[in-house]
Amino acid sequence: MNDRLKYKTEYVPGPDDDMVICRCEEITKGEIRKAVHEGIVTITELRRYLRCGMGLCQGQTCARLVKGIVAAELAADPSLVQPATSRGPVRPTEMSILASEVL
Repeated sequence: MNDRLKYKTEYVPGPDDDMVICRCEEITKGEIRKAVHEGIVTITELRRYLRCGMGLCQGQTCARLVKGIVAAELAADPSLVQPATSRGPVRPTEMSILASEVL
């Protein structure tokens, strides 16, 4: 995310803050919102701080929701929120499988 995008208001609890966003790590919307107001404004920082997207699904189910919450709290376009760093597969994968993928 650009340095010029920062949180603008003080954290105020919302009525749906107890909604679980990251099911693997059981992270709620309120925890994500509060972290943004504490200064954590990138997805990589959130992953390190709250472990959003670090569970079994590796963010496949929650990444878009987390990004949307961060963007809403910053009053910014979601495309400006810096995505998390991609990593290689955890399990060994044969090169022939990777080579056969169409980009």
